[in-house]
Amino acid sequence: MSAMSRAERTDSGRLDDALIRPTRRLVGIDAARGLALVGLMAIHILPSWNEETGEASFTWRIFSGDSAALFALLAGVGLALTSGGSHPHEGKAMTADRIGLAIRAVLIAAVGLWIGTLMPEDAPADNILIYYGVFFLLAIPFLHAGPKVLFISAAVFGLVSPLLMQGLLNELPAWSNYNPTLTTVLTEPGATASQLLLTGTYPALPYMTYLLVGMGLGRLNLRKQEVQIRLLVIGVGIAIFAQATSYFLLYAFGGYQRLLDASSFGEEELAEVLIWGPDSLPTSTVWWLAIATPHTNTPLAIAASLGVSLAVLGAFLLIARKAEAWLLPLAAMGVMTLTLYTAHLVGLSFELHYDQPYLWFLIHVTLAALFAVAWYRALGQGPLERVVSLSAVPVTKLRSSWWRARPAVVFKP
Repeated sequence: MSAMSRAERTDSGRLDDALIRPTRRLVGIDAARGLALVGLMAIHILPSWNEETGEASFTWRIFSGDSAALFALLAGVGLALTSGGSHPHEGKAMTADRIGLAIRAVLIAAVGLWIGTLMPEDAPADNILIYYGVFFLLAIPFLHAGPKVLFISAAVFGLVSPLLMQGLLNELPAWSNYNPTLTTVLTEPGATASQLLLTGTYPALPYMTYLLVGMGLGRLNLRKQEVQIRLLVIGVGIAIFAQATSYFLLYAFGGYQRLLDASSFGEEELAEVLIWGPDSLPTSTVWWLAIATPHTNTPLAIAASLGVSLAVLGAFLLIARKAEAWLLPLAAMGVMTLTLYTAHLVGLSFELHYDQPYLWFLIHVTLAALFAVAWYRALGQGPLERVVSLSAVPVTKLRSSWWRARPAVVFKP
């Protein structure tokens, strides 16, 4: 055998190992996911307003809407990384990825439906897991796409979904349970579907904007410092642009007065709606689409939360370059958010946190961090994450066998 052929064979063997072995985790992504979890815990437990002044609390202003958006964005990054990163899988490997994602979607939705049975009628929190199942199912057709297609698709979802939300609101059936259960799905399938797609707390169609942007980011080389800096700068720019545009539309171009004229709200009530958001996006005028209030899922609200999410991800990726060890508690929590978020919701279902919210928030966060660090150092992947991963073992074996059989290709981590 010639020297050239031996070298080619060696390179091919190394390539196969690289393709099969997972690359080193980006701690900044895990830490950002951990922060998103802490933000959701804060929104669920801590007061939303100051009892003395009646104004929105610091917690509400910092975390409301943005934590859930960051969660969805990072879920998209994870989907892209596990399906090939900057070089998306092809053929049977991509088919295996899609099957595995469908299995994950069903299992996560099942956990969400089970949690719904634990929650009281006046639930202390809205469960995002059932929505995540829908997010992942909707992501399957996009799993092979490159960044350009993903970013364009995200923009379409961000612009069209709010129009559908407002235009179809009076036509869609009303839902009865903030946290759907299997019974709800079977007895009210139409209402549950509309809730999960358009009218619920975390509607899948608008939230696909975050997920698809995250998938697009996962197709880039997030290890590059210039990419990380761009994320931070672009994120800050988008957030400022969205909030400024909303402000000018409302107060410089007459939008505020049009909202007053088209609704039954007085000025004080409208001011509250612009801070806390309406129960559902009113259909009285398209000017409601100019607001950027958290959880209203208007184009500008989506853009504002997307900008914050990009900036947070960029910042954590940059911090991790110099201070990775300091991010361990958040990163460990970020590795097992399914486990910790489920435990958090189960804890809330006992409704013990209302009298001393700050104490209970500290308890939830501290226990989550201690458990996550201990478990991660000892065993790595979280308990529920392991269950979900084991469910996809057959398709993972299919993908691995295909990689070993395929010709060598250029691979860039």
